[in-house]
Amino acid sequence: MNSIDVSIIVFYILLTIGIGVWISRKASQGLDDYFLGGNSIKWYYLGLSNGSGMFDVSGTAWMVGVLFLYGVKSFFFMWLWPIWNQIFVMMFLAVWIRKSNTMTGSEWILTRFGNDKAGKASHIIVAVFAIISTIGFIAYFFEGIGKFMTIILPWDLALHFGDLMLLNSEQSYALLIIFLTTIYTIKGGMFSVVATEVLQYGIMVISGLLVASYAFINYTDVQINSVITEEWKNVFFSAELGSHWGDKFQAFNNLIDTEGYKMFGSLVGMSLFKGFFASIAGPTPSYDLQRILSTKSVKEAAYMSGFTNLILFIPRYLLIAGIVVIALVTLAPEMAANPHLTGADLEVIMPKVINLHIPVGIKGLLLAGLLAAFMSTFSAFVNAGPAYIVNDLYKKYFKANETSAHYIKISQIASFIVVGLGVFMGFFADSINSLTLWITSALFGGYVAANFLKWIWWRFNGWGYFWGMFSGLVVASLEFVLDQNKANFAPGTLLHTISGMQAIYLFPVILAFSTLGCILGTFLSKPTDMEVLKSFYTNVRPWGFWKPVYNILKSENQNFEKNDDFWKDMLNCVIGIVWQSSMIVLPVFFIIRDYPKAIISLVVFLATSIILKYTWLDKVRKIAD
Repeated sequence: MNSIDVSIIVFYILLTIGIGVWISRKASQGLDDYFLGGNSIKWYYLGLSNGSGMFDVSGTAWMVGVLFLYGVKSFFFMWLWPIWNQIFVMMFLAVWIRKSNTMTGSEWILTRFGNDKAGKASHIIVAVFAIISTIGFIAYFFEGIGKFMTIILPWDLALHFGDLMLLNSEQSYALLIIFLTTIYTIKGGMFSVVATEVLQYGIMVISGLLVASYAFINYTDVQINSVITEEWKNVFFSAELGSHWGDKFQAFNNLIDTEGYKMFGSLVGMSLFKGFFASIAGPTPSYDLQRILSTKSVKEAAYMSGFTNLILFIPRYLLIAGIVVIALVTLAPEMAANPHLTGADLEVIMPKVINLHIPVGIKGLLLAGLLAAFMSTFSAFVNAGPAYIVNDLYKKYFKANETSAHYIKISQIASFIVVGLGVFMGFFADSINSLTLWITSALFGGYVAANFLKWIWWRFNGWGYFWGMFSGLVVASLEFVLDQNKANFAPGTLLHTISGMQAIYLFPVILAFSTLGCILGTFLSKPTDMEVLKSFYTNVRPWGFWKPVYNILKSENQNFEKNDDFWKDMLNCVIGIVWQSSMIVLPVFFIIRDYPKAIISLVVFLATSIILKYTWLDKVRKIAD
């Protein structure tokens, strides 16, 4: 790599660590400052930080691969997460969540279920889920950044002890970058995380614009259209995927047939089914929930969530589309000649393009941007996960009356432990894709039922929540174990069949087990104390099945009004999903020179933006500070 590019990367790393450590002096005043920034950080900085945290390098490499193979339809794969849970948060959940004035998601649960045994059980299970999901995401980052850096950088960092390899080069690179990021994250808490993520967001936007501009200027529409077909550019789909590639690229059609998504209508239908429940369930107890709880007020929580959606997708997909266009023209012919093409080959498209086809200077900035993407997402999780260990387990159940300095020291130790466990899990992951599908479909599948019911059903109690989450976690963990050991099962057996299924199609099974745990746990135990329910419902005011609680409150105060905005909120969510989708496909259509579809996407974006101004923004402005 050219010395200019190396200098840019080194300068970026030193600048980020320097800012993170310099800002860290603000984090020493207590847990509230350490994990929430003392609720003093402006909402637009938190929005930039939240968007930066979602701009991760492993996810970007995966998105490059699916856009390359499936074309514009690939944006439906984003619904596996599902990305439009951010729309539900923007429309109403951010307001509901921020009204709690708590530090973590599990502390928030106590306001719903109370502080008795049932409430404490629900409180503990959320903390356990938060820690497990944080460890899973760190493993995901470990796998992605190691694979990325090994292809980009020329140095072999493998460590040997005689003939025994202790660490391969991918693992060494991943450990080095994770160590550097962990330093400033642990030292500075939320202040350092947000400050560095705002810087990192700026670098990512600049690198995305540079790559998109380079691809737009250097590759013509004739070159692009000689590779892709009209079906590749078609956003609409039927029940089964047709041929996306011409005869010269038949290997890619064959790969689509073996990926498990040939029945595309089923994938989209399952993603919609899962997405609705997962989105109303609310954000998982991780960094985006911490950003909501960190805002100054309920109104700013809504602003921050809307701003996150607005600033994330266009710059991210300019970068993704730019890399894919370069790959289509330069790498596709060589890849299509490979008779053993697999999904793993798609994961290295992004680093190959950067290594072989991005010019000096732009390459350094792009690598700094992708490192920024990794470091911002990683630091966000490292800041969020240990909050549950310290605030919700250690402080609440073991050491309740220690000094702020003591709790911050324990937070730093907990952060090292969580990172270590995530790295350990990353050593045993097969690929980015396997971790992506486990986190999005299996792990989150166990989260959905309990967190959906907590909003909408008054009778749902702490034991129902505990057993619903616990059963979901057990089934999700079994799915991961089966997936990692599928080579050990005899073909034709039930275990072999289950282990070979895509995780998204196992979502209904995981949801069913979790729902069963919710129902049995609820009806085999007494209801939550009515005073707790009255306090929660008065404060949060969710819609749903709250009639007994509402009737009591109405009898006590004739002016008390329930929330009847379900259909308004759902309509806003539909408009918001279209708005979000237009921001994804707009840069793709523009970069591949399909101007008619780009103009349609722009019109849709502007129209939905205007509608949301009246249906959402004006409503938020009326919220009392």
